[in-house]
Amino acid sequence: MNAWLFMVGISLVSQVVEIPEPESILRTLRNEHPRLIAPNGQEASVKQVMEQFPEAKEIYRQIRREAEGLLTARPIEYRLEGPRLLSQSRRCLDRVYTLATIYRLDGDERFAQRARDEMLVAAGFQDWNPSHFLDTAEMTHALAIGYDWLFSYLSEQDRTTIRQAILEKGLRPGEKVYRSGGWWSKTQYNWNQVCNGGMTLGALAIAEDEPEFAAWIVHQACRSVQVAMREFAPDGAYAEGPGYWNYATHYTVYMLAGLQTALGSDFGLSGFPGFNRTGDFRIHSIGPTRLAFNFADGSESVGSAPQMFWLARQFNYPQYAWHERTIIQRKGPLHLWWFNPAGKGLEDEPLSRHFRRIDVVMMRTSWEDPEAWYVGFKGGDNRVNHSHLELGSFVFDALGVRWATDLGPDNYNLPDYFGGKRWTYYRLGTAGQNTLWINGQNQDPQAVAPISRFESTGDCCLAEADLTPAYRKLADKVRRMVQLWNHGELMITDTIEGSQGAEIIWQMHTRASVEIKGSQAILSLGEKRLMAEISGVENARFETLPCNPPPPERQNTGITKLAIRITGSNGPITLQVRFRPLAPK
Repeated sequence: MNAWLFMVGISLVSQVVEIPEPESILRTLRNEHPRLIAPNGQEASVKQVMEQFPEAKEIYRQIRREAEGLLTARPIEYRLEGPRLLSQSRRCLDRVYTLATIYRLDGDERFAQRARDEMLVAAGFQDWNPSHFLDTAEMTHALAIGYDWLFSYLSEQDRTTIRQAILEKGLRPGEKVYRSGGWWSKTQYNWNQVCNGGMTLGALAIAEDEPEFAAWIVHQACRSVQVAMREFAPDGAYAEGPGYWNYATHYTVYMLAGLQTALGSDFGLSGFPGFNRTGDFRIHSIGPTRLAFNFADGSESVGSAPQMFWLARQFNYPQYAWHERTIIQRKGPLHLWWFNPAGKGLEDEPLSRHFRRIDVVMMRTSWEDPEAWYVGFKGGDNRVNHSHLELGSFVFDALGVRWATDLGPDNYNLPDYFGGKRWTYYRLGTAGQNTLWINGQNQDPQAVAPISRFESTGDCCLAEADLTPAYRKLADKVRRMVQLWNHGELMITDTIEGSQGAEIIWQMHTRASVEIKGSQAILSLGEKRLMAEISGVENARFETLPCNPPPPERQNTGITKLAIRITGSNGPITLQVRFRPLAPK
């Protein structure tokens, strides 16, 4: 182990935040409602912001339109999809935030009444599906916000009903997990932040009525969440990918903001190393096409991240706020409550980053040019939660479109999706990735592939991953190098030794139409065109391969798998694929 990794390991083990004991943790509890996230009195400042900034006013108009539409929407219902109630919990959460926001800003009781009705339906459910605790945590969050933000509107009977539901269907199941050392209370992945965040908000919402129990829940959650907070060190990256970064940091910030507004302190939890720079990971993981480098179980859609406004203000990084305002089209209630007009651009942000702990590289030729070239390149650990067998995979933007596409996740309700059948599904196994596929076999699910070289100069960025552990039974040595030149050119170089005649398939999934001319392939998307050209291996030719698995797996409609097949080679192989732009048709 090198010295840097050793020091990181030591720091992660030693980082502990001391949390006040339950007897004193609520000593500074704000004695009024609302007190969670957007406390009483913030309405006036939001109205002032709307008067000063037209963009904030437009966010309000969008929320108002959505709230109007919800007035006649059918309430949520107790309906499981596979093992999950999660879609109903999230629908309730979104509705409560939207309706309660408009009520607080306008005073129109129609919106408070509709939010009340939604919460009473949820409170009447038989349970909040604690066997899949994300469902419970998000429903607890929903009713906590509604109870807190609409406290003055709700009748005593309403408050009692909703408070008892938070207690019995949210916090009591959470208590069982904390007391038994249940898995999500000890994991470093997104379940930790989401579940602890939901429990914290639920406890703080009803703290004056259940002070001892609420204090104990907050204490437990603040201790547990530290396991996940350590994962942001040293540079803010998140191993589960940009999609789950968004989910996890949403709830981390909900929790921290709730603690700060209700108790006046997050007890130092926001000070964990790397968390102050976690917005860097989001910024770099979104290409000039406004699509994400969606490794693991993530979608290309970047989603909205109002926590970027909060992070910008908390840590004085105005570029986070600028990025969120500029990149994201659909904005929600917390974009308004946390609206941040700071920042003017990303001119001081480096064009390329190696996120060291998770061994992922993102590189681009410009922040300002919408037709800039961009590559996301994946090293790291196949063992990470939600990972695919995708070491060495890449996505690629140029000329305003995405050329190399990550297919993303499949349906979580497929049989044994998170179990023994996981690597049999096309989108999750190596066949469905933009990497090497050797002898038709998956990469080793236990493999860790470091970024062994990273260089960024004025003219070129270079990153190399040692993929040998991923193919350890199939070749003696496998390396992939990615080079991106600032003038707009990309080269992928694969070096393979000791493959003993194995069939090696280089593969890239693309939405482009493909015209093959031997060692050249012309890729076209609308009027945009690229040339891909092979060198280094005599007689190597492009071909296209099927990429639609059998139903019920998702079909990859509109996707072509561009491939190079090498067979029978016993000597070292150096395969290069160069991409360069062509004039429009």
